[in-house]
Order: sequence, then C-alpha cells, then structure tokens
Amino acid sequence: MGKLTRYRRKQDTRVVAVQLRLETDGFVYRKWDADQRCKSGDWLVDNEGEVYTVDADTFARTYENVGPGLYEKVAAVWAEMAAAPGAIPTQEGETHYDAGDYLVYEDADRHGGYAIGSERFHSLYEPLDEDAS
Repeated sequence: MGKLTRYRRKQDTRVVAVQLRLETDGFVYRKWDADQRCKSGDWLVDNEGEVYTVDADTFARTYENVGPGLYEKVAAVWAEMAAAPGAIPTQEGETHYDAGDYLVYEDADRHGGYAIGSERFHSLYEPLDEDAS
C-alpha cells in the first residue's frame, strides 16, 4: 500500500441527491464492474453525471445541504494512487480499478473505501494543507 494523502472536495463541486425514504428491501444495480446494493434510507447521488448510491450514515457524516436537493461534500478524505489493477470492497459492493486510479477512504485507517479514475479525482479533489483542521 502507498502513502495516504489527505484531500478535500473542491469548492462548487456540488451533487444532486435524494434520500430513498421508501419502504423497500432496496435494490441491486450494476456499476464499477460489480453488483452494488442499496437499502431504504440510502441516498441516490448524481455527481456531475456519475450516478450511484451512498449509505445513509456515511452521507450524513460527509455531506452538507446547500439548497433544495443540492449537497456539498464537507468531510476530508484520504487517498492513494493504485500501483496495480484490483478491486476494493465498498459499503455497497465493490469497485474495480486500474493502475493509476485513486483509492479513496473516509479515514486514515482505510475505512469506507472506493475507487475513482485519476482525471476525475483531480477534477473533484485538492490536497488539504497539513495546517488546516
């Protein structure tokens, strides 16, 4: 594993999100070359055309409402560039990635991980100054 670096979401990179407040057993969908699962209470997120679900507790910890249906990710993340292709388990299933993609985590202990392509990662995230809290 590589060295983790702390990042924050760039300003004005909002997502559109709706919480699945329905009586449902959830559903399975195919994304990132694997089956993903969501459940009642999770969030359906449109991140600049990339659509996926986010666990309800994770969404509550990491996003802030900035307008009707609009949210900004306010929590910092830790990330590292993948040296080789592979797959990372996620709360919804798993994500397959290629060498050069980024593995992104909720914390420095590598919990709550997912993968994202390098170009997309750099369009959404910037390094967080070590002096910032």
